[in-house]
Amino acid sequence: MIKAVVAGASGRMGKRIIHVIRQNGDIILAGAVERANHPDLGKDAGVVAGLGELDVPISGSMMEAARGKDVIIDFTAPQSTIGNLRVAGELGLAAVVGTTGISGAMLEEATSLAGKIRCVMAPNMSVGVNVMFKFASELARILGNDYDMEILEVHHRLKKDAPSGTAMKLAQLVAEAVGRDIHKVGVYERKGMIGQRTDQEIGIQSWRAGDITGEHTIMFGGIGERIELTHRAHNRDNFARGAVRAALWVVGQPTGLYDMQDVLGLR
Repeated sequence: MIKAVVAGASGRMGKRIIHVIRQNGDIILAGAVERANHPDLGKDAGVVAGLGELDVPISGSMMEAARGKDVIIDFTAPQSTIGNLRVAGELGLAAVVGTTGISGAMLEEATSLAGKIRCVMAPNMSVGVNVMFKFASELARILGNDYDMEILEVHHRLKKDAPSGTAMKLAQLVAEAVGRDIHKVGVYERKGMIGQRTDQEIGIQSWRAGDITGEHTIMFGGIGERIELTHRAHNRDNFARGAVRAALWVVGQPTGLYDMQDVLGLR
């Protein structure tokens, strides 16, 4: 039986992950963690998640909660994730990281730490989204430079980062498929007399509204036709199920950094 520790246990994703763990016979919730000043500290994680008592109090210390466990599942914030990866390294645990908004020096540090343990790190744990990644990359390779590529991501009004990590991963994959560097060709805003669209640019646009869980569309626009791939998340359970699937998979892997393409056998 895999013993999991959920970071951010009182958050929207943390509570859904606890629900999915409860439904799975191969993994148990063995620890739950929140930030040091969180009002839910000391409360039963099952009660907070709406499941009733699970005899797992929410701790303010990952080191204490994770000792003797198997895997940390982390959907928190960049700085917290880096701290949790350090703990995983010290205790010899595996990790599943779905935190978005990690960039720059923090991304380099997170990647370095993750590579020294058994870690699945992905901007989106959804099985459907990762199938979309695969097909979008193939379409970009087949269609090549004859088709313009535009990405639209739509999320709830509380989301703090933009574009979403999923949109950026999608942009990176299709750019690589046609031999471009997304850091050079990505266009994130259009306003005023911007001139004709270039052949190389890839547009990545963000909408924020209401309680939309998450939608991603990539359009390949050619002359006289277009192809669109869209993924719509109806709730957070698809991300939670993917994260639990990744946790069950990664504990049996050699040391290294993996993503959901590895978990799903899509490489």
